Amino acid sequence: MNARIRRQSDKPAVTGRSDNYHDYQEVPRVITAFASEKKAGSYNAPHSHPRGQLLYASKGLMRVASANGIWFIPPQRCLWIPAGIVHDQAMLTATQIRTIYIDQKKARQFGDRVKVVEVDALLRELILALVEQPMLYPDDARNRSIVTLILHKLATSQTLPIEIPWPGDRRLIAICETILASPGDQRTIEQWSEVVGASSRTLIRLFIKETGMTYRHWVQQVRLAQALTMLEADTPINRIADELGFASPSAFSAMFKRMLGEAPRNYRSEA
Repeated sequence: MNARIRRQSDKPAVTGRSDNYHDYQEVPRVITAFASEKKAGSYNAPHSHPRGQLLYASKGLMRVASANGIWFIPPQRCLWIPAGIVHDQAMLTATQIRTIYIDQKKARQFGDRVKVVEVDALLRELILALVEQPMLYPDDARNRSIVTLILHKLATSQTLPIEIPWPGDRRLIAICETILASPGDQRTIEQWSEVVGASSRTLIRLFIKETGMTYRHWVQQVRLAQALTMLEADTPINRIADELGFASPSAFSAMFKRMLGEAPRNYRSEA
């Protein structure tokens, strides 16, 4: 933290909170908790943190992207971002950010890959309890217990496959950008081969090599992410199924339940 920022944050660090996430990186606590209210369409340019970050929104839907992938984060999920990972952040709806930063030593146990983590009722309440504290909260028995429980919950919480890995090959990028812009695109890998000038066999191989997924699985991930956005906007399920190219609402619901473990109607009631 440079001297100017340090002077600005001296008082908030003792008596309250800061609205600058940089100020939370050097607070002498294992976990620091940051709160922010963002309007739909808000954007945080690419940046990184010296601490590990558990990015959570108690309300709203975020899209986070790094060089290696894209993640869509609804309120029942959070995103683990290891220290030093450059990422951006777009608010797809009005969003209440409630994020925590974990010091590097403790953060190493959670791995060096970005991943989506399920937020159950206990983890949610623990995060919110710490957010309510001053930035430099008392190092007392209550707060130490909250920190210990958060670390335990993060270590044992289920990870979820809400990820869109991003390729590096220019031909795949052309395909992926088009599908991301229009998730209901029904073109097959054979049809794409004519568009980008590569054989279907080459594209099949490249998709697995560069994303770790088949073409079909990758498209399914994009459609799942778009479905989350549409559910947040209260779009009817039959319209979601139609716009995303599913044969029927039941086919869409079956995919959604297979991927996230619950039906879209149940997800919507929890949102």
